[in-house]
Amino acid sequence: MNSDQKYLSLHEDTFYEFFKPYRHNHANYNIWGGLGLETFGSDFELVKQLPTTHVWTVIDGGDNLDQWILTGIHTVNRVCYLVTEVPHNWREIEFRIPARGYSLTRLGLLRQTNKIRRFMSPKVIEQTQQKDRRQMEVSLHHHKAPHLL
Repeated sequence: MNSDQKYLSLHEDTFYEFFKPYRHNHANYNIWGGLGLETFGSDFELVKQLPTTHVWTVIDGGDNLDQWILTGIHTVNRVCYLVTEVPHNWREIEFRIPARGYSLTRLGLLRQTNKIRRFMSPKVIEQTQQKDRRQMEVSLHHHKAPHLL
């Protein structure tokens, strides 16, 4: 893979392995296997308060039955939002959720995880995590916003 690559599309298994989504402690609904936040009400208000580098949107694929996990907050064709431990840093990356529902082999997952590790700069990830922590501390102090766990 070229280190200057600007875009990456991978299988959803790699998303769960690398970015580590989790159930936010203020989630109000049991959507997307318990990991998702709804697109309305208090869940959506929570999504808007979280560091955007940790938020992902699950969307319907339009003409085909596949779904996609995209960086950030999207409002068109959205299914739910996911919050991750590892930030995406606004890298151009997406994850396909195939309609036919198959998982990667262990070797396939390893290959895709290695691709994403090369694609994401560890230094940038670390800097963004520090910035997000500072942003959240300020938000908690001034606005008493929910925090990431």
